[in-house]
Amino acid sequence: MVLPNTPGLLLLVEDNPDDEELTLMAFEQGGITNPAVVARDGVEALDYLFATGSYSDRSAEDLPALILLDLQLPRISGLEVLQRIKRNHITRTIPVVILTTSTEQRDLVESYHLGCNSYIQKPVDYEQFLNVIQQLGMYWLVINCPPPLFATYE
Repeated sequence: MVLPNTPGLLLLVEDNPDDEELTLMAFEQGGITNPAVVARDGVEALDYLFATGSYSDRSAEDLPALILLDLQLPRISGLEVLQRIKRNHITRTIPVVILTTSTEQRDLVESYHLGCNSYIQKPVDYEQFLNVIQQLGMYWLVINCPPPLFATYE
């Protein structure tokens, strides 16, 4: 269900093909059919977000409504990606949910320090994983009311 108020794109930043498949399947099974783009490392995620590299032909204004970000990524870590997203005036309001297997408290604390909107440890159990992803998608893509990306305060 792509609702009129939430037509946004999902950016999934995930290097594990099994977790990618499970996440997208959970959204589909939950009836959340927002289009998704998958970036398999930190460089690809940043290229997509800032319309550079292999995404230089993409409109820089066509940004995701939600970013699901793994921390353990090749080339550029998830924490560095998060820092760059939240440092940029255009992308800082995009909700970023850390979705990781990390149980390190320093990752949790640093993620919030850098501005993540939520931190979720991936459940190992298949059914729990599906349930968590469906709830996450329902909240961030259907229930949540984010500010417009290019809003100004007057």
